[in-house]
Amino acid sequence: MSSPGIAKLSWGSMKVEGCPQVYKDCKVWPGGSRTWDWRETGTNHHPGVQPADLEEIVKKGVKTLVIGRGMDEALQVPSSTVDYVKKNGIEVLVLQTEKAVKEYNALAAQGVKVGGVFHSTC
Repeated sequence: MSSPGIAKLSWGSMKVEGCPQVYKDCKVWPGGSRTWDWRETGTNHHPGVQPADLEEIVKKGVKTLVIGRGMDEALQVPSSTVDYVKKNGIEVLVLQTEKAVKEYNALAAQGVKVGGVFHSTC
């Protein structure tokens, strides 16, 4: 199963290929995507992305996980979260969201089993 590309990104809006829904923040993995609802894990800009935010994607068997920190990189990513991903044998990239989407799409186009979480505002 391939990772869907991200077709469009603008402030507060993301469109994933093959999905009718428009997301504000999203999770993407080989074969699917869904809204990234921060309320599920109590995530906020500080302390930032938690391992619980990524667990669902880690379980999908991805080889690389891309984290988009927002357009202005306001979303923090603690070292403990990066360590969690690495301990599962997954390469992790933490980037500003526009750069993260570009990297994610490049990996998906190469057939890499890539997943991601993306914050589309600040």
